[in-house]
Amino acid sequence: MSLTGKIFESMPGEKAKAPSARASMIGRLASAVMLTGALGLTACTRDYTVAYVYATAANAGINEYGVDYRSGALVPIAGSPVAAGNNPVKIIASPNSLFVYVLNQGDSTIQQFAVETDTGKLTAKNTYPTGATPTSMAIDPSGKFLYVTFKYQQGYSDTNPGPGGVDIFPVSSDYSLGTPTIQPLGNNPVGVTYTNFNNYVYIVDAEPATASSSAVGWILAFSANTANGALTPIGKTSVSTGNDGKTVATGYGAGTNPSSIAVDPASRFLYVTDRATNQLYGNIVISGGLLQPMQNSPFATGLLPVAVTVDPRGKYLFVANYNDNSVSAYAIDQPTGAPSGSVGSSSTKVGTGPSCLSIEPALGIYMYSSNNLDNTTTGLKLDSHNGSLQDVQNTPFPAAGTPTCVVAVANGSHATQVVNP
Repeated sequence: MSLTGKIFESMPGEKAKAPSARASMIGRLASAVMLTGALGLTACTRDYTVAYVYATAANAGINEYGVDYRSGALVPIAGSPVAAGNNPVKIIASPNSLFVYVLNQGDSTIQQFAVETDTGKLTAKNTYPTGATPTSMAIDPSGKFLYVTFKYQQGYSDTNPGPGGVDIFPVSSDYSLGTPTIQPLGNNPVGVTYTNFNNYVYIVDAEPATASSSAVGWILAFSANTANGALTPIGKTSVSTGNDGKTVATGYGAGTNPSSIAVDPASRFLYVTDRATNQLYGNIVISGGLLQPMQNSPFATGLLPVAVTVDPRGKYLFVANYNDNSVSAYAIDQPTGAPSGSVGSSSTKVGTGPSCLSIEPALGIYMYSSNNLDNTTTGLKLDSHNGSLQDVQNTPFPAAGTPTCVVAVANGSHATQVVNP
């Protein structure tokens, strides 16, 4: 199967209430970065490297780059790429930016890598088995639990389709993983996110069409136990066992073929892309973690939206459109959460087949796109005043293999964008 097939196998009217006043509490830990050091630019020159970027790629492992603070340009790290497992499809960072986790769909494993603080080089630490055909993952802000969605419970496979689940890994102080507990879910869970506040977990479930039903997307809402990570369904979410012994899950509507999910930094708004209908579904997180659809939701996107992310300040939202080779920019209305396309009304072109987005958390102004079909990583600069995007110097940047996902971590000597509760 082609990599494109692999990626998309794993993705496959009441007026809104005013959210919490936390909207005004998004800020920065620092307003400026003090810089010293040599004038030359290399990936190991810490004073000029504001962040590191890692892009997974099938049959090539992980591409490693340093981010030049002045331009956002990517500088390959010596020895890149580093080896990963079979068909890595997702990469995320630990809350302290000292480790990254890579999800390998082809061999159903997750790998832990340490980030070398002087150079950004990745060092492989541990490998752990996951449920069959893992699709996505998220770590809680305290770094205590890692949630990995997978497509098939034991006994099911592509030839014998059935429900999936989520592995809940305890995370040790050294960010290694313990033995996971398993939470059954419905068919084809493809995305997961954890809120910064109140310990809510949202999982997007892309139920495929059957002989008796049409395809449908659900957002499954849970409250997470801070002691053991266990998930308790809340609101409209129901997870039960059918007469045939298979797990059945229903929740809040999310179109017909949801592909990605994101929550804003203040945990007030939740967004889901639907790649089948080219739409973005917006929900307000209300009391108890329940969800309320935003007024006028869903909102239009480009063709085949497959990734969504919110900037560290919670002001702008971005969607990667795979078939448009573009990234759409939206301003988030702070009282209602509604995304407005007035910011950069025409989408910004990136590489061919953008599959994943990440904004570096140090300055919060450079965004990177992994481009699945032309073997590149695109760099974009975010205008913090209006959310518009511009190409960074020398973009796009070569990537070994066919890129599937990307993550950016702050260099330890620089400030990090934060949300103050």
